[in-house]
Amino acid sequence: MTAMRTIAIQQPPKLVCGREASAACSEHLLQRGSQRILFVTGRKTCVFADGIAQALRSSGAVCDIYSEVPQEPTIGAYETALTAARDFQPDTIVGIGGGSPLDVAKLLAVFVDEQRDISQFFGIGLVERRHVHLVCMPSTSGTGSEVSPNAILLDEREELKRGVISPWLVPDATFVDPHFMTSMPAMVTAGTGMDALTHCIEAYANRFAYPAIDTYALGGIQLISGNLLQAIQSPGNLDVRENVAIGSLFGGLCLGPVNTAAVHALSYPLGGRFHVPHGISNTILLPHVLRFNLPAAPERYEQIALALGVIRGDTPEATALAGIERIETLAREAAIPMRLREWGVPSHSLKEMASAALGVTRLLRNNPRDVTHEDALLLYEAAY
Repeated sequence: MTAMRTIAIQQPPKLVCGREASAACSEHLLQRGSQRILFVTGRKTCVFADGIAQALRSSGAVCDIYSEVPQEPTIGAYETALTAARDFQPDTIVGIGGGSPLDVAKLLAVFVDEQRDISQFFGIGLVERRHVHLVCMPSTSGTGSEVSPNAILLDEREELKRGVISPWLVPDATFVDPHFMTSMPAMVTAGTGMDALTHCIEAYANRFAYPAIDTYALGGIQLISGNLLQAIQSPGNLDVRENVAIGSLFGGLCLGPVNTAAVHALSYPLGGRFHVPHGISNTILLPHVLRFNLPAAPERYEQIALALGVIRGDTPEATALAGIERIETLAREAAIPMRLREWGVPSHSLKEMASAALGVTRLLRNNPRDVTHEDALLLYEAAY
């Protein structure tokens, strides 16, 4: 890894985790005097918004629920939501759901009173302000968007995901309630959990790794890998749901100061062009990228393996390889199809995807090992 550097760790000023977190959210909004509250969610999670909105309406607040955020929000879908938000004129936006509703909610809170087009803000540190109070409540355990400075949209014209990254996207308050996660289908639990695990792994084995973030990363790896299968098999078990949720939150706290690397860069074209779920893309690519990266940071990957529960081997490389096998076993037991062809990706697209992935330089620069076009193509072929 690189020499020690200066980092900024930006977190929500208020972070509430636990089984009473949704009630704490209502109390928070009442105490701060929110009067016009827009809930941003999806159709499957609007029931959570309904419950909180009813309590707030009884106290005199005006609430509206926008529940049309799609699973993979495009720039067009965001613009439709922005029109609805401007019509309502909220003083508070509450995002409830997976990464898609949370990302859209974060963007609406910034751009509801910003006349410039969002295309001018794709990149790092370009947002200048936010006036609307922002609250996030996750219903999945994967993206970490509830605490991160990132928001991602699909550019439908370029068939590539684009990000707005700014401290102004970090929510003012976050509430993590495991009750919100019990209705997740098994494959959603698996994919989002593996996404969170990838966040932690890529933040720890990273050119810009930092000791304070290492603590979150290793803690997240332990919590997620030790509880994910139980969360899939026993979806109503609040103990394991809460453990995975906290592990995911730890992964989200890694995203601002360190961020992810080649796994995520390579996964973006899969989501943008073939709509492979983001967590699934990461799961498929993760073992192949880790084997590619291993020579560049064997000691780091050894520590990751130990956090996964692997017994230390004779060498760091041996321990790390056992850790990669542990990840593959976890994915297999989670019933995730691990070949790109199983998700409808055509073989003739691999070269073009490799070119697209190399454009995600903000993530590739973090990778422990440089990735060339030939490397990217070989990684896709290995995963095919």
